[in-house]
Amino acid sequence: MNIDSLKELLRENGIVGAGGAGFPTYAKLDKKADTIILNCAECEPLLRLHRQVLKMYTNEILSTLYEISKILEVSTVYIGIKGSYKRTLAAVENEISSFNNMKICKLPEVYPAGDEVVLTYEATGRVVPAGSIPISVGVVVLNVETVYNIYRAMQGEPVTHKFVTVTGEVKNPVTLYAPIGLSVEKLIEAAGGVTIEDPAYVLGGPMMGKLGSPLDVVTKTSNAVLVFPKTLPLVQKKLSKTSIDIKRAMSACCQCSYCTSLCPRNLLGHPIDPGAFMLAAANNSTTNTAPFLNAMFCSGCGLCEMYSCTQGLSPRSLLQATKKGLQKQGVKAPAVKAEKVEEFRDMRMIPLSRLRSRLGLDPYNCSAPVSEEPIKFKKLNILLSQHIGAPAVPVVKKGDKVLSGQMIASAADKALSVAIHSPVNGTVTEVNKSKITISV
Repeated sequence: MNIDSLKELLRENGIVGAGGAGFPTYAKLDKKADTIILNCAECEPLLRLHRQVLKMYTNEILSTLYEISKILEVSTVYIGIKGSYKRTLAAVENEISSFNNMKICKLPEVYPAGDEVVLTYEATGRVVPAGSIPISVGVVVLNVETVYNIYRAMQGEPVTHKFVTVTGEVKNPVTLYAPIGLSVEKLIEAAGGVTIEDPAYVLGGPMMGKLGSPLDVVTKTSNAVLVFPKTLPLVQKKLSKTSIDIKRAMSACCQCSYCTSLCPRNLLGHPIDPGAFMLAAANNSTTNTAPFLNAMFCSGCGLCEMYSCTQGLSPRSLLQATKKGLQKQGVKAPAVKAEKVEEFRDMRMIPLSRLRSRLGLDPYNCSAPVSEEPIKFKKLNILLSQHIGAPAVPVVKKGDKVLSGQMIASAADKALSVAIHSPVNGTVTEVNKSKITISV
């Protein structure tokens, strides 16, 4: 297999980044790479599925990584994993000697170790330029479940299911292998149901996840469903409004600059400066546009507002709102000169245990074992846009009978896109611009 045939395989089998925004994986593969990093940092509190999957399918994942490394002709493959993941680490150590180009990179127990810019620096010492991606320094970063999906694609099996951790205020915290399109409601039922009244649902990790509802559905990028009381401070943060956040910043920001001094991207020399941004935003100052334009370099990790700010303000939310507004107006990130990595960076990284405690999540830090029990459901609402780029194009119509693994939407022609496949045998009951519904 060469790189072109591998890319086509991934495109047709619907492979996207399973641990982040869903960038189509075929577009990440590049002969300019000399290094591949397997991302098993899983730095968000409470999430466990990546270490679970790597432990369960160690040989399959490492063998697939080795195959990819030969196709891309890279010299080194790093397995980025935290030393605290002892069982998974032992499984990797037991297999890795079979592959002559692989090394284990033990990551610190900090947040956000899984940010691909941070991970690239930890594994290789290379700094990804601000506004760029790891391939700019010769690195391809692949998530654990993404590589597992590539393994399955090489066996002729497209992406139809997703590992999802369901935890928090549920009776039986669990990691499920759920079909794409399954409702959050069915996931929670499979975890024994909620244990509190009127809960909040966070889809994704506590730091970067979004508030959702039981009607939301599993996509190729779903990692977790977290059930919390609405009174939990992190939930209240996610409920806040930009108009209120800016007024609070105007009244309470004391310019301590902790948000800047603890910012992971700033520590790597990127020009993102939450403290300068808050000063400019709070005073409605546009004399110097740099703080606003540099919002484009915010990764959205959330440390500034969930951990650093002594006043409980929301730098990340305001930065992201600014970034979104600039992008909507067609403004591109400014060209900037690289700065040096902060000399005391190691002393400013945030321990995951301290973050978890600060967020009030210690009571929910429990095992969520993988369950092989089938999930009962009657229909799936499969979204056509589950990845960065153009939505998939339906190739089925209402009334069609489909089989498990059958393509139901093709990758958009001449665009960044991937195909979508049916997770079940069933009947197509609806097709519209946003989804395909399959009943069983």
